[in-house]
Amino acid sequence: MAIRHRKNSLFYKSRRGAFVGDLFMSLIHTRFLCDADPLDYLTQLLRNHQHAAQAPQEWMPWNYRAAAASAQAELAKCRGSPGPAHS
Repeated sequence: MAIRHRKNSLFYKSRRGAFVGDLFMSLIHTRFLCDADPLDYLTQLLRNHQHAAQAPQEWMPWNYRAAAASAQAELAKCRGSPGPAHS
């Protein structure tokens, strides 16, 4: 995976694009090392971007699930619904 990224990184159009690409690649690779789904992590970050900006230490790739559950419970409480069912 790292070799493919190194090859693809030759074709970034700008330094900013290279920075953003490297940032996402780092996040994705860290999720692989933590044996979890990178797509779920990035989706949770996008859905809860305000919470992540307020307390980024709670949204690290290895501990984001507890923060996501807390954010979902808070959202359900604000809406007055019981939230998602857990099996």
